Amino acid sequence: MDFPVDFWGVPAHLVFEIMGYAAGFALLMRERRIHGDTVDSESRAWLILAALIGALLGAKLLAFVEHSDQIGQVPVLFLGGKTVVGGLLGGTLGIELGKKILGITVRTGDVYVTPLIVSMAIGRIGCFLTGLEDATHGVHTELPWGVDFGDGPRHPTQLYGIIALGTIWLVLEKLDMSISGQRFQMFMIFYLFWRLLVDSIKDTTPVELMGLTPIQWSCILGLIWFFTYGKPGERSSGSLV
Repeated sequence: MDFPVDFWGVPAHLVFEIMGYAAGFALLMRERRIHGDTVDSESRAWLILAALIGALLGAKLLAFVEHSDQIGQVPVLFLGGKTVVGGLLGGTLGIELGKKILGITVRTGDVYVTPLIVSMAIGRIGCFLTGLEDATHGVHTELPWGVDFGDGPRHPTQLYGIIALGTIWLVLEKLDMSISGQRFQMFMIFYLFWRLLVDSIKDTTPVELMGLTPIQWSCILGLIWFFTYGKPGERSSGSLV
């Protein structure tokens, strides 16, 4: 296979990103229909908008920090791409702000978990097919499953991510999640811990602080946040999403 892959001139990353968004939205509607929701449809629509705005800003901001060494070399508006960790943390902040504005005091995040896992997994296929250009690959490896993106075998960390997301979903399905908000909180803890580990075998971010990348530091701060900012089932003022 030659990288990057495209479909009739359309980059694979864009194709799978759109597919991920579409699948995530469809699954969100399905989750609300099957399992119910803690807020009404109008409030959910506003919270989705808040999540999207927060996710976009968070994803771009963290990508900007990751590539801050390039300031002055390329226009700021085109610096970096988007980061999943930044999107998740930014989306969480956006929802929290939206809830405060709307006066919502219940947890609302459980309904997002399955849609997020599926949409992120689909998106990772696009990252894999994009190869080196997407900067989500791992370091060089001699392991038999290493993938040659054009400069020798590397850890296919994009595929590792898909496996990790599937594993997280299976674990969440096995756990007792009877407390509102617990499923989302555990999803974020598992995923941030995974990214903290797997990003240690990537070499695509030249900006580091004490040996850790901006994404890894964001994971640490996010883990502290989710571990300490209230317990599942508490009011919104002391909980997350």
